[in-house]
Amino acid sequence: MRIKRKEFHIFNLSFLDIISCGFGAVVLLVLISNTVENTSLSSGMEVEKLLGQVMTLENSIDTLARKIDQQKKNNDTQFAASNQLESAAQTLSKNLSIREREENELAGDLQGLSLVQSTLDRVSISPSTANTLRDEEVGGIPVDSDYVIFIVDTSGSMQSNWGRVSREILNALSIHPKVTGFQILNDMGKSLISGYSGRWIPDTPQRRKSVMRVFGSWADASNSSPVEGIETALKRYAKPGQSMAIYVFGDDYSGSSYDPVIAGITKMNEDRQTGQPLAKIHGVGFLSEHTTSRFGILMRELTRKNGGTFLALPL
Repeated sequence: MRIKRKEFHIFNLSFLDIISCGFGAVVLLVLISNTVENTSLSSGMEVEKLLGQVMTLENSIDTLARKIDQQKKNNDTQFAASNQLESAAQTLSKNLSIREREENELAGDLQGLSLVQSTLDRVSISPSTANTLRDEEVGGIPVDSDYVIFIVDTSGSMQSNWGRVSREILNALSIHPKVTGFQILNDMGKSLISGYSGRWIPDTPQRRKSVMRVFGSWADASNSSPVEGIETALKRYAKPGQSMAIYVFGDDYSGSSYDPVIAGITKMNEDRQTGQPLAKIHGVGFLSEHTTSRFGILMRELTRKNGGTFLALPL
């Protein structure tokens, strides 16, 4: 029997299936292609955003680093200023302690000075002074000496007080009721009146006036150290059995040491037979813009060891 073949049609069901599958594949490819592009675009935007954040953070880090460096510099500056203030405070404290000690010493000296001044108010420079009874001591200063030597610092700083220095010389002579002779040397040992060098100037009212007139214009070389003047006074004028007083007027001491000077003068001033001082050494301190405590330190100890008194005059 002859098999009957079916009639073939190009648009049958199988062809449609193939076409549908092909169309589906194309759609699937399109879908896959769009997804990849969208993902790449999204990732690029995120990367760009992250890069922007990183750059912002780097800028912030640089700014903070600069601020830290500036703060370190400010801290170093403040630390240095703090050290300077601490050093200045320590220096000020030391200076204050020195000033307090000097004020305490001046207060003690002023008590003696007030006694001297009260005596000077009662004593006048006149011939009647010769008949005044001799006092053993006035304001802490022994006044029983027959001969008096004044050693005066003639440096520039003392010249500003020269009028007062002249008055204090007369005051010192006045508290001695009777002086046989006196002498005035500068701190280098040079005599005010060369004609009386090595000799005593007779003490009379007229002689005092003439000597003080010369003293008023005296300006000579000086090293602001009374050591040479004291040594000259002891070598040329001090004698055993002779009552003598030395008054040292000054405002500063330029020497480099104290103890060797004090020991040397004290030994030179010793009477070998009696062991007593040949002369009483007194000190009178004046204030000027160049005044230091060195003169007071020297003269306090020197006068203590040589039977004298140190007075610091107020302004």
